[in-house]
Amino acid sequence: MDASMGSVLVLGALLVVLVSTLLIRVLFLLVWKPFTVTRWFRGQGVGGRGYRFFVCSMPEIRRMMAAGSEVILDAGSHDFIPIVQPQFRKWIADYGKTFLYWYGAAPSVCVADVDLVKQVLAERTGLFPKNYLNANLETLLGKGLVLVNGDDWKRHRKAMSVVMADLAERMMQKWQSHIQQAGSHQAEIELSSEFSELTSDVIAHTAFGSSYKQGKKVFSAAPALRGVLRRLLVGGLFHAPCNV
Repeated sequence: MDASMGSVLVLGALLVVLVSTLLIRVLFLLVWKPFTVTRWFRGQGVGGRGYRFFVCSMPEIRRMMAAGSEVILDAGSHDFIPIVQPQFRKWIADYGKTFLYWYGAAPSVCVADVDLVKQVLAERTGLFPKNYLNANLETLLGKGLVLVNGDDWKRHRKAMSVVMADLAERMMQKWQSHIQQAGSHQAEIELSSEFSELTSDVIAHTAFGSSYKQGKKVFSAAPALRGVLRRLLVGGLFHAPCNV
């Protein structure tokens, strides 16, 4: 009886230690670290969206994107930001051209100052790599041109550049033929579908050595993939000790 009671006490103590350790880690990652990051940036003169525990900025972003989807863009306007990324239009007006915002507990800095953007794009020291990507999204998206850095980026770019130039030239030739057939030196072209097909065609030729038509089933899953990504962007979820 005493031995069993001692075992229960030991297991209880281990459970308390485990829960306490997990709780301390969660509080550090989701409370203390965002607080110190926010304070450090404010000390550098960079303001922005305050950190909100667990939900971050996603509810506000979803509301603004839902409202932006109802906006009808004028045919002569190239200002698509209110539709595609309305949150940045609002935050730039509220916080200036350089500000801090949050995806979960991961901080991000938006830079809309042209001179500063030029400095970042021109540097070759590797101090400005691609954004941090949590393990769940990296597994889902893979390590493609948009997400990799350094030598991997150079290798991917070299593999795609020739294919992309050739397919872009074909697309322009198709547009010219379409305009000539219209007989009025002008024609209406749906750029959204054209660029979507170009992107898919480049990926298909580079990754599969096939045409877009043959790989259509693969690319038709893209909308479903975007839906999965939105569900994965839950604040703090990638700190959980489980697979998503």
